[in-house]
Amino acid sequence: MPASRQDPPSVSQADTLVGEKSLAGLDESGRYPCLTILYHPNMTRVGERAILAGLVVDRVESLSRLEPDFAPPGVTQGRSLRDPYVSRRPTQLRLVDDTIEIAPEPGTAVELDGALIEGVVRVAASSLEGGVILTLARRVLLLLHSVTLCSEYPPHWQLVGESDAIVAVREQVARVADLDVPVLIRGATGVGKERVAQSIHEASHRAGRGLVSINMAALAPGTAPSELFGHVRGAFTHAVTGHVGLFERAHGSTLFLDEIGETPADVQTMLLRALAEGIIRPVGARSDRQIDVRVVAATDADLDRASAEGRFRIALRHRLAGYEIYVPPLRERREDIPRLVVHFLREELGNIGEAWRLSPPETSKQTWFPPELMLRLIHHDWPGNVRQLRNTVRQIVISSRGAAVVRVDVPLARVLNKESLPGGPEPLLDEITEEHALSLELIPALEVEDPAVAEISDEALLAALAASRWSPARAAELLGMARGTLYDRLERIPGLRKANDLSREEIEDVYRQCGGDLDAMVDHLRMSKRSIQLRMHALDIDYSGNDLA
Repeated sequence: MPASRQDPPSVSQADTLVGEKSLAGLDESGRYPCLTILYHPNMTRVGERAILAGLVVDRVESLSRLEPDFAPPGVTQGRSLRDPYVSRRPTQLRLVDDTIEIAPEPGTAVELDGALIEGVVRVAASSLEGGVILTLARRVLLLLHSVTLCSEYPPHWQLVGESDAIVAVREQVARVADLDVPVLIRGATGVGKERVAQSIHEASHRAGRGLVSINMAALAPGTAPSELFGHVRGAFTHAVTGHVGLFERAHGSTLFLDEIGETPADVQTMLLRALAEGIIRPVGARSDRQIDVRVVAATDADLDRASAEGRFRIALRHRLAGYEIYVPPLRERREDIPRLVVHFLREELGNIGEAWRLSPPETSKQTWFPPELMLRLIHHDWPGNVRQLRNTVRQIVISSRGAAVVRVDVPLARVLNKESLPGGPEPLLDEITEEHALSLELIPALEVEDPAVAEISDEALLAALAASRWSPARAAELLGMARGTLYDRLERIPGLRKANDLSREEIEDVYRQCGGDLDAMVDHLRMSKRSIQLRMHALDIDYSGNDLA
């Protein structure tokens, strides 16, 4: 059973004014307002940006199918959105004091963080730090946020993303790579610390030799000295031959010590000497050996606390941190989630011979990967960070193998529904039960307009709304019409009011006439139950504890 999609709540000017920070002087600080493509039917365009310098210079920008131009960061030649379902009529973005006003042309379907914009809304400049999501025609997702412009972007190496946070990591890699100082990489599990270590190695003069890696948590205390520093023949029982340790194997190269916080106590002393003096002694050997190794370590542990508690030698902690790099979690770089999704889709689809699915679609074709799913992925908390996101994309690709549209299986839908955010995307399923098949098509395909919909009369449209309990989403599905087209048509029907048109007095009067029955109010007002409840909530009208639909 496809997931049901309710019509988005409307949002008014008073709903979105928060914060105090002004955009004035953004050009001086190097930060500019920006639109970044989070989703486009042509998924090769995900991650492109349009810098809104006009908001700073002229205090106005226009957003439509034809303007502004978007391009990858660092590229000057761009192109407009060009999606045929996005309106040519411009939505105006204006800088007014401490806010940005967003004013779509009447009949233009634009949503702000999932709420349909009616009239003019204001967004505080401070909210651009985290960003707000604009949805155009339910087909294009844009992040309105602020970014720091670089005169020259550092190489990517293996680090996917263009957020300020990940660009800062790439800059730090470039800054330290050609030095032989040890580097300590810190960050939560799954953020890509090993990729940062690989990037440091690839950018160094040691790149001609392979990176040598070891997970310290996987070393048994009894064998750790031998694994790291080697042993000579006869050093212990069963040592019938000598063994070259990881430090010697990494001579002239880089040694990556992952999970360094899990290093056994007796090995920490040996590591300290190797780092301080460049000298190791294999187990059972009578003499030292000089080594030329650049050590890069990583941990998600609090080494300062471990040192204070005596579990980690403080001298080793300082020796490892010749230079520290912090890798941010995904929740601090949500702008990069769509870029990572497309990157992993390209890899995983290539593995099953379906890379063509990311090719730009014909305008008459539905998209394989729907925007609703991208929204869900953006809003998810990702405790496992990039590693978890990669596994999720692999799960989606395999579950959707050979399907005309992405399928999300029940276990994954259950995970993605678990952390639904207020005002975020609708659940993938209203209720997930074990009776659902594990390859259920949970994400509905994007509506593709049929030329015949232009012939649908206003009377037929109103009849469909009445049959759908005044839910535009269900009426659009009943008519085979795209939601954006339906909203455009509703704007042109005389006498059809919106919930924002209702006064407190009128709502209270109808509420009394209907005896508090919200379903009866739907028939009386010819509006969806959700829009009525949202209007009552906005006016602080008590409706006897009825929850929002």
